[in-house]
Amino acid sequence: MTRPAAALSNAPASPPPAAPPPDRPLLGIGLMLASVALLPIMDGFAKSMSGTFAIAQLVWARFLFQSLLIVPLALATSPYALLRPARLSLQVARGFGILIGTFLFFGAIRTMPIADALALLFIAPLIVTALSPLVLGEAVGVRRWAAVLVGFAGALVVLRPGLTVLQPGALLALGAGCSFAGYVLLTRRLSAAAPPLVTLAITSLVCLGVSSVLLPAVWVTPTLPQLAAMAAMGTIGAGGHYLMIRAFEQAPAALLAPFGYGEIVTATIVGYYWFGDFPDGPTWLGIAILVASGIYISLRERVRRRS
Repeated sequence: MTRPAAALSNAPASPPPAAPPPDRPLLGIGLMLASVALLPIMDGFAKSMSGTFAIAQLVWARFLFQSLLIVPLALATSPYALLRPARLSLQVARGFGILIGTFLFFGAIRTMPIADALALLFIAPLIVTALSPLVLGEAVGVRRWAAVLVGFAGALVVLRPGLTVLQPGALLALGAGCSFAGYVLLTRRLSAAAPPLVTLAITSLVCLGVSSVLLPAVWVTPTLPQLAAMAAMGTIGAGGHYLMIRAFEQAPAALLAPFGYGEIVTATIVGYYWFGDFPDGPTWLGIAILVASGIYISLRERVRRRS
């Protein structure tokens, strides 16, 4: 991860540039759609290998190959900012947020469909909105509070507690949503600390370093095809988040945020054709409620910033 895009509806995956983004909305939307089309494929690789490898090894591989791609780019464009990062403690904390979220999400999709887990991950922007007054000192109006409550109702529709057996994977996905919310809040606090690519590189290195500590206890030597799948997983993750960064450089976050929910489309396609999974009717209803709440919050955020 550093993901999912929909969980970043109130903030980009990496900080935006200090200057307002150029007015290239169509390019920004295209880059965002390309990003969210790629990221569930990364999850598909993780799910397909989760029966053979421990989650810790999959997380390590995901960030190893992302670091191999992103860190050289960051060094080439902003070497000083990467080698002497500002607000390092917050950068490290942000990395832990995405690391924990990745562990939990990979654990969730091991036992449940990707689209269902992603739907529960969509609670992240709702949590960000709810905590913004406490953490960021931002005012949240009655309309956005109402959208938060409606969104949590959507999450309950997906979970359906009392009507079905609440599987552990769903709880892991909810935990991942909470972790990603913390990641987004720290992203806002770090919005002027470093260029976006540098922040993504630092996040990758933090996640790689911590997961490397756990690796010896769970290591299983991959075959060549499995190693290629791990490389594809990390490369697709890096490419998806690089496209997301480029999208936020072309257009405002409030404009792009609703398009991040397009990730559910690719997640459904990947789940159906790769694993034979397809969300049932109540799950689609819960997804619709969550997406509608998130989009409404994004639109209200855009109105608030304009005013």
